[in-house]
Amino acid sequence: MQAKDEIDENSVSVSVNEEAAVAEQEVEGETGEEEDEEELPFPKATIVNMVRQYIEPGKQIKGTVKREMNIWLGKMVERVTQKMNEHPYSYIDLAMFREAIEPYENLQDIEIEKERIMHELYAIKAACDVLINEVDRKFRK
Repeated sequence: MQAKDEIDENSVSVSVNEEAAVAEQEVEGETGEEEDEEELPFPKATIVNMVRQYIEPGKQIKGTVKREMNIWLGKMVERVTQKMNEHPYSYIDLAMFREAIEPYENLQDIEIEKERIMHELYAIKAACDVLINEVDRKFRK
């Protein structure tokens, strides 16, 4: 009789643990859907830890952002790898890697150049506005 009571208690604790696990999954997934980490290219914790390094403390990262960042990084690895694979050699070296990531590294330089050009255009616009005001002031009668 005692063995039966122990089995019943164990089955109750197992079902309680299962319910807690299901509730925990629902809390983690914002839509209540199960997320298969097997289909993600990187472990979710790795991505979250890296993102947390660059955001302010106390900000929450939504589950969809974690997932989409993971997928995007996987696609980036795929693109860079395909570019390196275009070489006919049986190895991949650092020069090939740098060549493959060059377009992505140059994006930052392009953004800086864009900001510089925008500042120059604003300065030219301000100078034009001053000249227009001078012409209006001098030739208005």
